[in-house]
Amino acid sequence: MSDREAPRRRVPGPAKPPRPRGAVRRQAGPGARPVRRPGGARPPVSRPLRLGSPRPRLRLVGLALTLVLLAFVIRLLQVQAVDASAYTARAEQNRYVVHTLAAERGEITDRNGVALAVSEDAYDITADPTMFSAEQLKIGDGPEKAAALLAPILGQDQATLVRKLRPENRSSRYTRLAARQTPQVWKQIRDLKTALAKKAGTDHTTVNVLSGVFADPSSQRVYPNGDLAAGILGWVNADGKGGGGIEQELDKQLSGKDGKVRYAQAGGREVPTAGSTETPAVPGADVELTIDRDIQWAAQNAITEQVKKSRADRGYVIVQDTRTGQILAMANSPGFDPNDLAKADGDAMGNAALQDAYEPGSTAKVMSMAAVLERNVATPLTHVVVPNRLHRGDRLFQDDIDHATWYLTLNGVLAKSSNIGTILAAGELGKSQPAANKVLYSYLRKFGIGSYTGLGFPGETPGILAPPQKWSTSQQYTIPFGQGFSINAMQAASVYSTIANGGVRVVPTLVRGTKGADGRFTPAPKPRQTRVVSAKTAKSLAQMLESVVDDEQGTGVKARIPGYRVAGKTGTANRVDPATGRYRGYTSSFAGFAPADNPRITVYCAIQNATSGNYFGGQICGPIYKQVMEFALKTLQIPPTGAKPANLPVEYKP
Repeated sequence: MSDREAPRRRVPGPAKPPRPRGAVRRQAGPGARPVRRPGGARPPVSRPLRLGSPRPRLRLVGLALTLVLLAFVIRLLQVQAVDASAYTARAEQNRYVVHTLAAERGEITDRNGVALAVSEDAYDITADPTMFSAEQLKIGDGPEKAAALLAPILGQDQATLVRKLRPENRSSRYTRLAARQTPQVWKQIRDLKTALAKKAGTDHTTVNVLSGVFADPSSQRVYPNGDLAAGILGWVNADGKGGGGIEQELDKQLSGKDGKVRYAQAGGREVPTAGSTETPAVPGADVELTIDRDIQWAAQNAITEQVKKSRADRGYVIVQDTRTGQILAMANSPGFDPNDLAKADGDAMGNAALQDAYEPGSTAKVMSMAAVLERNVATPLTHVVVPNRLHRGDRLFQDDIDHATWYLTLNGVLAKSSNIGTILAAGELGKSQPAANKVLYSYLRKFGIGSYTGLGFPGETPGILAPPQKWSTSQQYTIPFGQGFSINAMQAASVYSTIANGGVRVVPTLVRGTKGADGRFTPAPKPRQTRVVSAKTAKSLAQMLESVVDDEQGTGVKARIPGYRVAGKTGTANRVDPATGRYRGYTSSFAGFAPADNPRITVYCAIQNATSGNYFGGQICGPIYKQVMEFALKTLQIPPTGAKPANLPVEYKP
């Protein structure tokens, strides 16, 4: 053999047993099962459980969580960014409460500072309706139970309170149950509320149904003198606004300006730590009137007694300072008590002295005489023949008494209040009756007839005075003696004050001035003055008016005042019934001033439709004039002049 290694020889092994027929021969190779060997079955081998892949499920859960978080993020962005201001405002609205701070209404005083109308502490009883819901109280009839407790205290209908405590607007958090209640009323409610709260703290079956009831400080209008000067003062209505008189006319100055307070609350209580804002209220100004309380009392007492005695519809008395035009008293009867409007008669709640329009009667003759004297048509001593009857136009005129022919001076015509004599004298004002009418009309207007007095008082009437071209045939002759046109009582008083003031008309005033919150007094503007007739004419008229009172033939003898010279004039006019528009009854009146030679005070009295006893003005109003004038002279300490009267003649011998 060569050096190469010789190939190995394969030694044959024992022969394999023959394969059974039909047996499959297994090829050896990767993954081939081992050949089962004879000799019995092998024991079974346990195989591991094979699971599906977790990745799809994890992806699904992750996607769901992502969507949920995305929804929260979007909502958060909406709340904190997009709708932030709206939600903030809503939260503020629910959390913060705004209450009005009522301004204190100014006082009204007389000329001496005596209080006539004041404001006292009071409370507006309020509630938060949301605190009466079933969710809050855990009972369904909370408003009914609360109303049952409050109704007798507040004097209100129970059903009305229920409607306020359960409003249609469920989000409403404020309602006013009663305005301007006394401190005693609020104390009753507060004590009841406290008692319920204590009981609810120990007894879980008790519910404090008054937990949502509160009180806002307010004020209540009080009139210390009752019905005194009620027609002037007026009243304050349920909304705290002036409802009549000075309260209404000067409401803006008196009421001031309300303030506001805003604070956080929880459960109906203020949260001190949350802070608050406040706009202080500005109190109203005090108003000082020109009237004197004592003189007002004397006038009101006198007219009230006479109206009752005469069983009249009503009456009024005005007292005026002749020099300044200031009204010292303006009394009405019947009147009313502004402290108790529920019992007041609606017809008596105004100021009849300014609101009633009526025909003045013979007190207006002084204006005709003023025109006659100013135009130099006649003098107080001019002779006037007064027949028993006078035919003019379509009527036959007569005086209030049947008489033979009178031979009177012009002074006597006024003293005896002759209608016929006045017609004759006024007819001389022009070359024709229409011309005379125009002259008389011009003087009536100068005296203020047909115009507002200048007081600016609510409901005042300017009266009725038609232009002369529209005067009827009868009016041409009735207007000179006070029928056929209408006035109010203040206009009538102003006529006599004009004569007393030397022929200069001063616009009447009721307000002397106001005092603001700073305590500074601001006087009222000076009233306008207008000359109507000359001082000479005014002096002659004053002397003629003295004859009405002093002369035994005068119609005003009951107005005499011992020690004083008195000028005055009576009036008795047919009265137009406001209900039917026809003449029924009489208007009785008296007007005058004193001292006659140095006038200081004017007093005017009128009574409507006296139905018991005498109805002549000199008989029922003359005594009132005397009573009120005497009191005013003493109150103002006005002494007699001591000068002797002129004693002008009333008659002459033909």
